[in-house]
Amino acid sequence: MAKLKVRHYPEDSVLRRKATKVSIVDDSIRKLIHDMIETMQQSSGVGLAAPQVGISLRVIVLQMHGEQPVAIINPEIIESSGVQAVTEGCLSVPGYSGELNRPAYIVVKGKDRKGKIFKIKADGLMAEAIEHEIDHLNGILYIDRIDGDHKLYQVKKQEEYD
Repeated sequence: MAKLKVRHYPEDSVLRRKATKVSIVDDSIRKLIHDMIETMQQSSGVGLAAPQVGISLRVIVLQMHGEQPVAIINPEIIESSGVQAVTEGCLSVPGYSGELNRPAYIVVKGKDRKGKIFKIKADGLMAEAIEHEIDHLNGILYIDRIDGDHKLYQVKKQEEYD
């Protein structure tokens, strides 16, 4: 395992590119997932997307407090409903947090580490984190979704979000 370097906005252009779909789930993808989980945990993040560690592939990892980490390869939101107001931070935009709206409930389809297709139904923080990470795969940062500069705040300590 290795802690990977988290890329920061605006210095790293990989954060603004649409990531490439993973065609084959092999040992290199499983190693990437393993290293991403370690990096996320050591950085006190809730989630991490491969572009945040400089790899332009459609892979995300998440871990809710007290639960096992989850990896989703080629995630796709297939259903969403409701609206929740959230405050987010990001490992790639350190020192800031912002208020925005996200869907309150989602269903996501993707592949697991073995390449098997599965679905996740999520609400609350899990829905927010998945949406945030999928945005990274599309070159979108949470700051792009904030309605007005007055809802972006400088913080002294990195939020435990990603």
